[in-house]
Amino acid sequence: MSYDAIVLAGGAAQRLGGADKPALSVGGRPLLDRVLDACADAAATIVVGGRRPTARPVRWTREDPPGGGPVAALDAGLRQTTAELVLVLSADLPFLDRETVRALLTATGAHAGGHQPGTGPRPGSGHEGALLRDPDGRDQPLIAAYRGEPLRRELALLATEHGSLAGLPLRALTAELDLTRVAAPPFASFDCDTWDDLAAARARIREHGTVLDQWITAVKTELGIDLPVDVKTLLDLARDAAHGVDRPAAPLTTFLVGYAAARAEAAGADPALAVAEASRKAAGLALRWAAEAKAADSPDAPRENGSG
Repeated sequence: MSYDAIVLAGGAAQRLGGADKPALSVGGRPLLDRVLDACADAAATIVVGGRRPTARPVRWTREDPPGGGPVAALDAGLRQTTAELVLVLSADLPFLDRETVRALLTATGAHAGGHQPGTGPRPGSGHEGALLRDPDGRDQPLIAAYRGEPLRRELALLATEHGSLAGLPLRALTAELDLTRVAAPPFASFDCDTWDDLAAARARIREHGTVLDQWITAVKTELGIDLPVDVKTLLDLARDAAHGVDRPAAPLTTFLVGYAAARAEAAGADPALAVAEASRKAAGLALRWAAEAKAADSPDAPRENGSG
């Protein structure tokens, strides 16, 4: 499903004392980069805001006037898009993931139709977009997918009616669109508006039940790797190497498995299968190594009598 993404990265961040919010980090990565990772498969990604380093290439634009608010920023980004489907995101969503993005796009792309300008939303006739609805029941228009044509239509009508889009609230736009809702998974809609929010996000990312998944995702993104990771298999391998050989063997063995899998992929093998096969071989070796050591330590093991 082809789509363009618009990420709104402006705003005054008043509750953060004017800090550069998109550059603040959670889990060692800027908030903006975390959002860009959630829409990595967009045909084009437009960031509305001041230029800054990003983990992947994007196109930059600014609203007119700068600081004109989210509707003006959305209009500026939309002018740079060509896809029928447009994903719209704010830049302060540390836990947004690709599955949630896909759910929004699917909910929008699975329907067709619309309504005539000025008639308001017409339920039951197809949808012009999908908003994420947070666990408290609030709609999130900046975590949403829209059809480009209806969005352009309503923005043009608002500009004609008000003379400018600056300062208009998002509800002035969304009220005239026929939108469906997608229930937010836990924390997908969590945004960082205050220092307390940022502290909560940084604490959550280190929680015991999720820290490995968060860390693996961060490392894969940092290294430019898009590969399913069988955490259990690799942890079992590390355990077998540590117990059967020596503790430092655990990280060294998993490194060598990754290297072997990369070589296999370069030769045309499926990378996930290559990791599984290399892990199987290394784990088998570690178990044989351990069995040999156990047998050698057994009182019944054959020994040299030293008599010459």
